[in-house]
Amino acid sequence: MDDLPPLNGLRAFAASGQHLNFRAAADALGVTQGAVAQQVRALEAHLGLPLFERLPKGLAFTPAGRAYHARVQSAFDALREATLMVKPQPEKVLISVTPTFAAKWLIPNLSAFSQAHPDVDLRVVATEQVSSFHSDGIDLAVRYANPPFGSGVEASLMFAQKVIAVAAPQVVEGQALPLSAEVLSGLPKLHDAHDLWPVFLGAFGLVCQNERGLRLSQTSLAIDAAISGQGVALVSRFLVARDLEAGRLVQVRPEVLESDKDFYLLAARRSKRSAAAEVVYRWLLSVARAD
Repeated sequence: MDDLPPLNGLRAFAASGQHLNFRAAADALGVTQGAVAQQVRALEAHLGLPLFERLPKGLAFTPAGRAYHARVQSAFDALREATLMVKPQPEKVLISVTPTFAAKWLIPNLSAFSQAHPDVDLRVVATEQVSSFHSDGIDLAVRYANPPFGSGVEASLMFAQKVIAVAAPQVVEGQALPLSAEVLSGLPKLHDAHDLWPVFLGAFGLVCQNERGLRLSQTSLAIDAAISGQGVALVSRFLVARDLEAGRLVQVRPEVLESDKDFYLLAARRSKRSAAAEVVYRWLLSVARAD
C-alpha cells in the first residue's frame, strides 16, 4: 500500500484527464480549481514526472500522462463494477397496465410508493396488448376483464367499472347540473376506443342530436380533451377522481353505466411470486380500496 499514490491525487488526475481542464474537473468533483491543481501536482511529485502540459486554455497530456490516465481510468471502472456487484440492489417488479391506467391512476400514485418502499424497483409496461407472466417476465398486471383468469393466477378486484359523463366546467357554464337530456344531446361528444356513447344513451333512454366530436384511440386522450373543454367524455369514475375533486371536470349527468367487466389486479399464486411483488400487490390493493 505504501507504493500507491494518494487516492485524492488519482481522482483529481482522472477527472482532469477526462475534461483536460482543471476548472471543469473541479466542478465534476465538487471542489475548488486550486485543490484539483494542487492534488495533480502532488501526484506528479509522487511519480517524479509531469502528467500534463499546462496550456493557456486548458491541459494536454504528456505521453506518460496519456498512458497512465488510461490505466487509472480502467482501475476506477473496475472499482465501480466491483462495488455494484456487492452492493444490494433494489428488487425489480414488472407490472403491465394499459396506457390510460398508467397515466391517470398508477403514475400519480407512484411517488407515495417510492417513499414507502425505496427498496423496490417498480417498472411499468404500458401497453394495450396482453402481456404474459411467463414469456414476458411480468410479475403483476391490471386487466379490464371478467373472471375466471386461470388456475395459476390470483386475481383481486381493484375497481368496479362505473362509467360517468364528465366535462370541463366551462363547457357547461351557465347550465344547471345535472344537465337536462336536451342540453347534453346538443354538446359535442368525445369518443374513445370503447365507443360507449351509444350504449350509455341507449341504457338511459337519452337521445343524441349531436354526434360530432373527437374520436380518440385511448381513454386518457379523451379525458385530456374533456379537461381542455372540447366536449363530454364517458370515463371510469376512478380515473377522473382527482380531476373531479380538483374541479377540472364535473359530472354532468347522474347516470352510472356499469359493465360485466371490471379492473382486476393479477399475479402468480402467492407461493410463486417474489417478496417484492407481494409488497407491490398488497400496496396497490390498499390504495385502490382507499380510493
